[in-house]
Amino acid sequence: MSVPTRHHLAAKSNRQMFARIAHRYDLLNRVMTFGRDAAWRQAAAALAAPKGCRLALDMATGTGELAFLLAHRAEQVVAVDICPQMLSIARAKARSRPGADRLQFLLADGLRLPFAANTFDCIATAFALRNVTDLGLALAEMHRVVRPGGRVVCLELTRSPFRPLAALHALYLAGLIPTLGRWLASQAEAYRFLSISLSKFPDARQLAEAMRNRGFRRVSHRLYHLWPIALHVAVK
Repeated sequence: MSVPTRHHLAAKSNRQMFARIAHRYDLLNRVMTFGRDAAWRQAAAALAAPKGCRLALDMATGTGELAFLLAHRAEQVVAVDICPQMLSIARAKARSRPGADRLQFLLADGLRLPFAANTFDCIATAFALRNVTDLGLALAEMHRVVRPGGRVVCLELTRSPFRPLAALHALYLAGLIPTLGRWLASQAEAYRFLSISLSKFPDARQLAEAMRNRGFRRVSHRLYHLWPIALHVAVK
């Protein structure tokens, strides 16, 4: 019998955590961001496929919100996630969304994407990279499966370079967010993970450098200064 690796144990823990919050995931995203998360995803989709694309990948799709936006711009969208409960919600939502016939939801690990090299014209991911057990491998997998010249866009939490604002963000993430998680989903611990994961995650400049180190070029990013949010764009 094989012994579980650290990756498998961490991935199992991630799946269990997201399974517990799946039923309130969309609601908490709206409340935590005062509804701004929808606009950030719209920006990510527009940057990933500014002129449309044939085949798009939404890596770690969650409940599918980014995938639905990509479906307005791409001929076909494949959306993957490691959490079956999240995918179940995404598939249910897809039944009433325009472009559902262009969407395919698959259970898959972002560190071992089940696709051939150079498959996708663009890739987008939202609030996912902090949760992977190996950031370098996740970036390498996205680089492998996107075609040469294709775009990769990453929307993620970050730490502000301005210390007073960073301190305010830290207080919000460590204090108020777990309280909202407890009130709205009875899952304070899962939302306390936000501040813990962010403290261990590269800042926006470091993430851009990590993308370059994995072979991406023309890497750029923008910060939403009033929010702890960064949007990275890169080309293979």
